[in-house]
Amino acid sequence: LALFLTKLPHEPGVYRMLDKTGTILYVGKASNLKKRVTSYFNKQNTGIKTRSLVNQITSIEISVTRSETEAFLLESNLIKTLR
Repeated sequence: LALFLTKLPHEPGVYRMLDKTGTILYVGKASNLKKRVTSYFNKQNTGIKTRSLVNQITSIEISVTRSETEAFLLESNLIKTLR
């Protein structure tokens, strides 16, 4: 994951955090994928729920979008589909 985090783009998009079985744990959107996704791994700013989530993550998938609005719509559609 550390190498993946260094290669994230500074673009808007949607991220999906997965566990070792490939189950999606969390879907989120970001105006800057690198800044948002790496923030989960900043030990200073994590609450107990975030630490629990981060401990289960084995991979992260991203979808880069053209705008924040597009990221918002994609996130919303993914959440509805995955429920």
